[in-house]
Amino acid sequence: MAVKNGSLPQDICFLEETIGYTFQKKEYCIEALRHSSYANENKQLGICSNERLEFLGDSVLSLVTSSYLFGLFSEQPEGDLTKLRADLVCTRSLSHFARKIHLGDYVLLGNGQEHVGGRDQDKILEDAFEALLAAIYLDSGKELDTVAAFLNPLLKAEVDGLSSRHPILDPKSHLQEIVQEAKGSLAYAIISESGPDHDKRYVCEVRIDNNVMGKGEGSSKKKAEIAAAEDALKNYIRA
Repeated sequence: MAVKNGSLPQDICFLEETIGYTFQKKEYCIEALRHSSYANENKQLGICSNERLEFLGDSVLSLVTSSYLFGLFSEQPEGDLTKLRADLVCTRSLSHFARKIHLGDYVLLGNGQEHVGGRDQDKILEDAFEALLAAIYLDSGKELDTVAAFLNPLLKAEVDGLSSRHPILDPKSHLQEIVQEAKGSLAYAIISESGPDHDKRYVCEVRIDNNVMGKGEGSSKKKAEIAAAEDALKNYIRA
């Protein structure tokens, strides 16, 4: 349902239903949907575009995404997290998020952009999505948890899609995510070590809800844990 002649609260309700958030101040949402081309063609209305909200939304996006990755990949270094965050906040990902919630149907465009298919242009969708995050942030009283409730499921789906291309998504991180979703407990235990100091071998067990689900061996404790996680993934998923 494309909105061409101004977004009214009754139009917004469909978007609110999709994103799972109801705006107390509808103007925040309406402003987030106003492309600069619409504001420029309607200067007599004294309205502003979504550019200021986009500016704020960029920072909100970065903080919520960083927090999500920090919690999900508890053992990964800053450099790896930075690379993954860059993939999650790029134009490709954000325009994909916008399409998932059909945001283009609600964007307010000038006639020129309307005629050239602006509703499906990646940059316009990216900017509107960032502005929408800012609108939710402001309307909720600057509650990042509220933004996260909307954004994190989108991030999760994107992270799952990136798993085949990112070495950051190692077996331990993958297993942790699965167990967390099931609200279970996860623990690693080194059960034996052998060999001289220059050639140690470690054996690790991984326990899920106090049940041994995998075992692995490696030349370091970390490698043994990774091997155990790989084994556990096979057994846990099969179970």
